[in-house]
Amino acid sequence: MTKKRQQTRLAGATISEFDGVRYLHLGTDWVQGAMRMAKPRKLELEYIQRMMVWLLWLPTEALKEFQPGGSGRALQLGLGAAAITRFTHQVLRWHTTAVEINPSVVTACRIWFHLPADDERLRVVEADAGLWVQREENSQTADQLCVDLYDHDAAAPVLDDQDFYNACREVLAPGGLMTVNLFGRDASFERSAARLATAFGASQVWQLSPTKEGNTVLVAAREVEVPDRETLTARAEAIEARFGLPALKWLRMVQPYRAADPAA
Repeated sequence: MTKKRQQTRLAGATISEFDGVRYLHLGTDWVQGAMRMAKPRKLELEYIQRMMVWLLWLPTEALKEFQPGGSGRALQLGLGAAAITRFTHQVLRWHTTAVEINPSVVTACRIWFHLPADDERLRVVEADAGLWVQREENSQTADQLCVDLYDHDAAAPVLDDQDFYNACREVLAPGGLMTVNLFGRDASFERSAARLATAFGASQVWQLSPTKEGNTVLVAAREVEVPDRETLTARAEAIEARFGLPALKWLRMVQPYRAADPAA
């Protein structure tokens, strides 16, 4: 286990509140997640909203079929303030698994961030995500995967090597989609994006513009065919109507992944 993972395991979760929003920290000022207390199912942070951009690749008719016991399987690596977990479990009503290494984060989410107890559609696993995705029994067990793995320093992803991204692809079923949060203004971004493209194939990777804070969300797909613009626009309109997420804005900012020119 690396020093960074050990620090992440030991960092205690702390809470702050401001203007109706509760924030999760890991002993520093860096925000690890947030929840508007009056609307706990709302995705409060902009980059967390963008982590749901994978919905654009989901057939429009599927957006109308989110029912208890549905067939969708969502997986999150890194719990944060459980915003995505609450959304996939309670709004999309998909079978949801979240993997979190830090037990204090799980406890904080249960107490302060409306994370319910495990049930037939929810499972929270206290484990090292890098080891969890490599287990053979977890192969092809997810239709959608969100990866947001930062420690208390929030300097770079805790898990970011080629083996990890290869394993993430193997966790996805054919047609599955992954979103990952990276710092687009950080020097490590191009290296991380290139590893993702190696794992999934460059033609199966897309990226959004950075947020003002510098978070860039990348999408990676396993054997997915991208529809035409008209179809994507119809899907974006359906997402906005169904979930109140700014999907038309996402559509304007998403672009195919292109490796940086080393001569630039």
